[in-house]
Amino acid sequence: MPNFSPQELAAQLKSGLLSFPVTHFTEDLQFDEAGYRDHLSWLSTYPVAGLFAAGGTGEGFSLTAAEIDQVVRVAVGEVNGRVPVVAPATGGTATAVAQAQAAEAAGADGLLLMPPYLTEAGQAGLVEHVSAVCRATNLGVIVYSRANAILNDRSVAALADRNENLVGFKDGVGSIEHLTRIYASVGDRLAYIGGLPTAETFALPLLQLGMSTYSSAIFNFVPQYALDFYADVRAQNREAVYRRIREFVIPYLDIRDRQKGYAVSIIKAGLAAVGRPAGPVRPPLQNLTDGELAELTALISKIS
Repeated sequence: MPNFSPQELAAQLKSGLLSFPVTHFTEDLQFDEAGYRDHLSWLSTYPVAGLFAAGGTGEGFSLTAAEIDQVVRVAVGEVNGRVPVVAPATGGTATAVAQAQAAEAAGADGLLLMPPYLTEAGQAGLVEHVSAVCRATNLGVIVYSRANAILNDRSVAALADRNENLVGFKDGVGSIEHLTRIYASVGDRLAYIGGLPTAETFALPLLQLGMSTYSSAIFNFVPQYALDFYADVRAQNREAVYRRIREFVIPYLDIRDRQKGYAVSIIKAGLAAVGRPAGPVRPPLQNLTDGELAELTALISKIS
């Protein structure tokens, strides 16, 4: 049984910052369970509203189904009900349904439904995909709208009406008109989560569109800074938010944008920089160069 009903999950996620922990690997790219447990134990000393296991930052795209199940079970056991654990559902509809059912069996509290693998699809097909996953589980479902699965306002309204356990909408697009249309259609029926890379960059303007929380990747290695940034956003302290953007976020983005995939790689580099290494990233991602790691380490030291 999950610790949070779908409605409780939505309320909880809206209440604070969200953690998307990296998945630890050994040097030969195997799952490092001990390192992952230690990381979750450290992060759990900081107050967050939810933990998303094996998500994008957690390299869920590079994990086998068996590894995803293992990572989710480890997270559920380590967190032990303190905050909701949200598991991924990925790939085509049949695969996503199987992962949803496995996550429920593993004790997860919710699902983050990723875009279907590779193929393009129309809105009607996406609605059927999301609905099939919602029907397959009693868990609360958050749909991630991005890439080849961008849901328009009519689709989101139809899904919210059809599926009681669809409780969240994570945005990976950042279009003000798109989000305004969706909020105008369904209002507070859903919890809204910012899901753009380095979500802190967009957090203040998106707050005005009902997006009270976001996925903080930097929480992995500068958790207190991430929480302080979030507090400034919620307080709508523009001066403090833009000071933090100038002093850290923009130079951080300058490093992140040098290679495709660095949005994930730079998080593991950040952990190495603070003395809590999480191992390498799996191909096709690349690790930061030694020079970039040194640059990132110097940047982190300025805010520590």
